[in-house]
Amino acid sequence: MRDDLLRLLGEELRLLRSEGIEKISLSDKVMRLLDRPASAPAPSIQPTSESKAVANTAERVPTKIILPDSLSKGASASPRAKQTKLHDPTLITPPTVSLPDGSKLEQWEWLKNRVLTCEVCLQHLNPDKKLVFGVGNLDADIFFCGEAPGADEEMKGEPFVGKAGELLNGMIKAMGLSRGDVYIGNIMNWRPQTGNPFGNRPPTDEEMAFCLPYLKAQIEVIRPKVIVALGGTAVKGLLGIETKGQMGRLRGQWHTCENTPVMVTYHPSFLLHQGTVESKRKVWEDLLSVMEKVDLEISQKQRNFFLSAIKG
Repeated sequence: MRDDLLRLLGEELRLLRSEGIEKISLSDKVMRLLDRPASAPAPSIQPTSESKAVANTAERVPTKIILPDSLSKGASASPRAKQTKLHDPTLITPPTVSLPDGSKLEQWEWLKNRVLTCEVCLQHLNPDKKLVFGVGNLDADIFFCGEAPGADEEMKGEPFVGKAGELLNGMIKAMGLSRGDVYIGNIMNWRPQTGNPFGNRPPTDEEMAFCLPYLKAQIEVIRPKVIVALGGTAVKGLLGIETKGQMGRLRGQWHTCENTPVMVTYHPSFLLHQGTVESKRKVWEDLLSVMEKVDLEISQKQRNFFLSAIKG
């Protein structure tokens, strides 16, 4: 229980630190629990009660408990926490990418090798994991752009595998296409490090800025008719738009990146974890707009029966 309390308290302290609060007070009850040796018998208090005690005792009053800077590093426990600033000297200068002459395949293979051997990318790669490069049809009309690789992606070295990938495949199939008909890439080539073997965090602006030339070079090779930006991180990387709290307003709208129309919509992971029937319907409407833009035939069933298209 003591470990659980420390974890809960750490999460709360990271949140407070991200909000600019440097001093808090804790109740005597919580202090006694924290002072208790790890091997001591657990007190006869229900965990849920103590969890509430920890959360509720972080009063915004200036007592002498200082939150160290280290609590703000790599914090991913709270969705409200702000991004960690890397200030990594290796990320200061993004790569300059000039595609060689040749066919699309030759250019794509050259670019893939450039990314997979990029020293900076490899330096930021999690131990024993793989860099992630785009996959799909080099003549695709539709380029699906995701956020940063997750655990499944860095294991396989391919974007959109695992549960989110399965849902994206279902969405593509509902459009009358297959995964092999489209191109799929990510804003990032590596999974942002958290200091732990688990958990994800959004990439920083510096990380996205470094990887963006590689993504734009893929767009240059594919020359799609439409880019679908999946999620806030993809939107911010492609369009430079701050998306916090704005996705509901931005989705369903057309923008432009590299002279290519960009449709903004929700990420499949959002639909898996927080998606409602209404949000799934909106994503399907966004995909119908994409289909119209690339002149794909749309059946009456596709127009009306969105629940058969997106399941999850």
